[in-house]
Amino acid sequence: MCTKTETQRATINFSRTTKDCAGVIVAAGSGIRFGREKQFVKLCGLPLVSWSILAFDEARSVAQIVAVCPPGKRDKMIDEAIAPLSLNTPIAVVEGGATRQESSYLGIQAQDKTLPYCAIHDGARPLVTSATIENTIAYLRVDPDLAGTIAAHRATDTLKLVEKQTVLSTPDRSLYWVAQTPQVFRTKRILAYHQAAVAERYVGTDDASLAEHYGGKIRCVVSPRNNIKVTVPEDLSLAEAVLDQRLSQWQERSRKSGE
Repeated sequence: MCTKTETQRATINFSRTTKDCAGVIVAAGSGIRFGREKQFVKLCGLPLVSWSILAFDEARSVAQIVAVCPPGKRDKMIDEAIAPLSLNTPIAVVEGGATRQESSYLGIQAQDKTLPYCAIHDGARPLVTSATIENTIAYLRVDPDLAGTIAAHRATDTLKLVEKQTVLSTPDRSLYWVAQTPQVFRTKRILAYHQAAVAERYVGTDDASLAEHYGGKIRCVVSPRNNIKVTVPEDLSLAEAVLDQRLSQWQERSRKSGE
């Protein structure tokens, strides 16, 4: 559920530099729909998951990164996705579980519990920016009533409720948002939600759905539509095009600043 209006943005202190958040990057999937382990597929010269790690390393509020890799792939994650990077943020690597929910929980358990916030990110979203990470954290900091915040954008396509390929109804799309990551939570609360889900054997669609299930209030934070998830091979081409443009703009700015 999305709460409040975007006008509150003007009251948020986006310049705050407190390192009070852990970034848990979940990249433990087997890549069945993609056809191979997509987290290690090269995107503009680096493994796909490396771009998420770099974004979290750049985020001023992130004090620690936890990379969750597929079972048995810890050395590969370190050697291929982390070793080539020059990072300023401490990073830990843990193996994930059999499901996305288990992997997320293992990542949260591995973080520094003294950090009050936890930003959980899907490692298959390589186009996330440090600005999106910071914005999502900032909105949670200022509202003690929130259990969490999620990066998201408003649905723009017409939606259909369908059963067995037959349209049942056309819901009001103004009520729908497309959920992304990062999803940021108070560390103690998201741990409690996962523990309760294990005890109840409840399976959610994402970490925010666990919070919702147990009565937590979640806010949507507007983020760019191009914060896409790479699910099938054709998504990789789109991600590469966006990233190529960003890198070209960065190189141009660097060139002008050096003149």
